[in-house]
Amino acid sequence: MKVRPPKPFFFEGGTRAVLLLHGFTGNSTDVRQLGRYLYKRGYTCYGPHYKGHAVPPEELMKTTPADWWQDVREAYGYLNRLGYREIAVCGLSIGGVFSLKCGYTFPVKGLIPMCAPAGSRKQDRIYAGVLKYAENYKIYQGENDREIAADMSEIRKKVPELLAAVRDLIRDVRLNLYRITVPSFVVQGRLDEMIDTNSAEIIYDEIQSERKQLNWYEQSTHVITLGTEKAQLDQDIYAFLESLDWSVS
Repeated sequence: MKVRPPKPFFFEGGTRAVLLLHGFTGNSTDVRQLGRYLYKRGYTCYGPHYKGHAVPPEELMKTTPADWWQDVREAYGYLNRLGYREIAVCGLSIGGVFSLKCGYTFPVKGLIPMCAPAGSRKQDRIYAGVLKYAENYKIYQGENDREIAADMSEIRKKVPELLAAVRDLIRDVRLNLYRITVPSFVVQGRLDEMIDTNSAEIIYDEIQSERKQLNWYEQSTHVITLGTEKAQLDQDIYAFLESLDWSVS
């Protein structure tokens, strides 16, 4: 069976733009429904893909977080080239880490990191998650058990190096959290199974924004944008965006 991968999205609304960043091993589906919700309320929403995502897992193993960050930089530049000067950045998981990095790299109106890690605990769960993602992709492609076993053997050898690079990214961003001064809305699911939920408090405490808030979602797991409290999350993000000063600086 041929897998039809999801595509990046661009919903053209008003002059206010939101860059929506997906998670590690995820894709634009992570944030598409949120993007559609905000678009219907007047926002232009762009959800790009990182290299190695929404493609066979072997391609992911050939990339690094530096490649993904370059994709984020290009996405921000793409919005600029289209004439958007007022941009907020919202990201899930590793996308949340990138949203924070955007906060001290580019002029942005506001930041919304969602279930973003600030440390490298629970690496065993992330490792298992990568393998599960790869195996599921192989199943959807229609590979037989022997083919899957052979492919997974090679992928297992490469995952530790990739996760080490992810840890380095997270560590670097945490060291720079003090540089963030723009309004920030930190989102965390209480039942997050993939990261240490204390990350949300670390991020909230260490950023230097005068306007910042931390919202806990008591019934939500890691992919909070698709979870049981997504309707409330959508409303809260919209309210935060509406509270920002969108006058062009």
